[in-house]
Amino acid sequence: MSIWWSLHLRREAASVPLARRLLLGTMETAGVDPDISYDLSLALTEACANAVKHGGPAAPDGSTQAYRVTAYLDGDKCRIEVTDSGPGFPTTPTFRTASLLKRSPIPQPPADSEAEHGRGLCLIEALADHVDFRNNPGHGAVVSFDKILKWKEDALLKVS
Repeated sequence: MSIWWSLHLRREAASVPLARRLLLGTMETAGVDPDISYDLSLALTEACANAVKHGGPAAPDGSTQAYRVTAYLDGDKCRIEVTDSGPGFPTTPTFRTASLLKRSPIPQPPADSEAEHGRGLCLIEALADHVDFRNNPGHGAVVSFDKILKWKEDALLKVS
């Protein structure tokens, strides 16, 4: 059995916990190990926060644009994708984006170890088994990541 869902959310901070809670509720109901659920929910939180912050300018009427979150629990894997309609990842490499564009194992954290920003993509890489950062043709960024699932003994969807 598999489960998938997709959300179309406004780029507002309040949308981030909504996506996280839906993911956690789905995984808890399915019987995914809580540690795996926590890792994926933290990675999703970082990806959503990036979409809210960097996902594009406000519309001419002042409203915010939307972003999309899609999650798939299929067999022994969970795949999550967050897509926004912003400018995408820079195409001119900098010390930070060069590692993303080369798909290095771990993106470089900010030079300032006390920085409060710039750690989200590094966290996603550390928490997931596979990560892909790419630009949508035309505009927008796509962050997708997946993780092999572990199951509780009484899991509803446990893979045999």
